[in-house]
Amino acid sequence: MTRGKILFIDTAHEELKIRLEKQGFQCESFDNYDRNDYRKIANEYIGIIIRSKVKLDADFLKYCTSLKFIGRVGAGMENIDIDFAKKQDIQCINAPEGNRDAVGEHALGMLLSLFNNLLVADSEVRNRLWIREGNRGYEVGGKTIGIIGYGNTGQAFARKLSGFGAKILCYDKYRKSYGDALVSECSMEDLYNNCDIVSLHVPLSDETRFLVDDEFINRFQKNIYIINTSRGKVLDTKDLVRNLESGKVLGACIDVLEYEGLSFENVNLPGEFNTLIEMKNVILSPHIAGWTHESNYKMAVTIAEKVNSLNL
Repeated sequence: MTRGKILFIDTAHEELKIRLEKQGFQCESFDNYDRNDYRKIANEYIGIIIRSKVKLDADFLKYCTSLKFIGRVGAGMENIDIDFAKKQDIQCINAPEGNRDAVGEHALGMLLSLFNNLLVADSEVRNRLWIREGNRGYEVGGKTIGIIGYGNTGQAFARKLSGFGAKILCYDKYRKSYGDALVSECSMEDLYNNCDIVSLHVPLSDETRFLVDDEFINRFQKNIYIINTSRGKVLDTKDLVRNLESGKVLGACIDVLEYEGLSFENVNLPGEFNTLIEMKNVILSPHIAGWTHESNYKMAVTIAEKVNSLNL
């Protein structure tokens, strides 16, 4: 006799299914189902595993009459109506511990590539151009780096930076007394006054949607570099482009775009993106900061362990 059925709406590392079945659950998946198909069978399951394929809003969750938990194989929870889930006694879990190191390494890798002109220089050398002075880089050491959001990925990025000799300032509206030998806890005003580099590590919410806009950028006393490995809609792309053109933003490392669809796969790219991709002081990647082989496994293990600890 099983402990109940778990519906996999999205794919995950096979380790998650293996561990859940060892815990006594029956796992099911239906590759060709769409949102309406899932909604028709949702009442059969005590658990749902998702990434980003389907939005679990109130309209969906009201059909989940047997549901006890939702496991999000990732960090962001914006595609789940958490308030409605709580009212229905549905426990929501995620796995930021599983991909935090991947995000931290990716953010650092993008910054180092930008500072050392690696993408430009690589392309030039492949075209038999040997330009040394034009590719003279900058060092991270001695810079002041501001981390906005000091959760799992913010902390991981700070750890990765620890050997570079930079000053690290952190702001997190919802945490207190977290400063230590590695980072200095500060106010947003401190960031505005001191930062050379700003890295975003916040979830997407009504509070953070387009947090980084023209007004935000121009409150910084220095010209700055921006890193975004959080969510695309935290940053207004048109305002970013405008400030890159003016020189207020010296360069940008962008792993996420505001144009991404729900699953982060389908991207509708408007005119300002054409300007962005022509800029040599911009590094772009397709929402892969937390997308390593190791993080895929670690997130599966994290979800399995959290499910096992639930009171079901």
